[in-house]
Amino acid sequence: MTGLFITLEGPEGAGKSTNREYLAERLRGHGIDVVLTREPGGTPLAERIRELLLAPSDEAMDADTELLLVFAARAQHLAGVIRPALARGAVVLCDRFTDATYAYQGGGRGLSVERIGALEHFVQGDLRPDLTLVFDLPVEIGLSRAAARGRLDRFEQEGRGFFEAVRSTYLDRAAAARERYRLVDAALPLDQVQASLDTLLPDLLKLLAERQHG
Repeated sequence: MTGLFITLEGPEGAGKSTNREYLAERLRGHGIDVVLTREPGGTPLAERIRELLLAPSDEAMDADTELLLVFAARAQHLAGVIRPALARGAVVLCDRFTDATYAYQGGGRGLSVERIGALEHFVQGDLRPDLTLVFDLPVEIGLSRAAARGRLDRFEQEGRGFFEAVRSTYLDRAAAARERYRLVDAALPLDQVQASLDTLLPDLLKLLAERQHG
């Protein structure tokens, strides 16, 4: 794998999609092949699984069903998009990945770290992101931003306690492995958030060059 795998994590309303586009534009300005993708989703089949996961339904989805669907979509995504892109030397910018599973299905739903970890190993093998940007902001700000976008999906309809647990899990994971995670204050004005992303570029360009040219 000669490319770089960068994931953008955070709760609803954190600005991941906007900042993923910004980071892609900055990298492409240096002539780099950038692949933008998201989870759950990223391929036609995985996007259909995403629809199942996000659509409100009269039938309550069991937490284990939710977890297995997330990893089913991830397996398809890895095979169809992420691994091929990394193999050819691209930078993959993914809106959410397995940290989201630990945060939402682990923190939010209360499923065990061991259960999630077993599926992570089964589906991903040794593949982990090179860098994870955690866009952090208070829950009430994120929910307000999400509500302003329109109709809420199945996750966005959860209560505040759910999202407090999601946020706490993200922060705990970032604190436990500072070499891979970077916390981004997503409550700041957008120009300040993007200025913080600019500071990452030199190290990313250097790492990519080392990986591609030995």
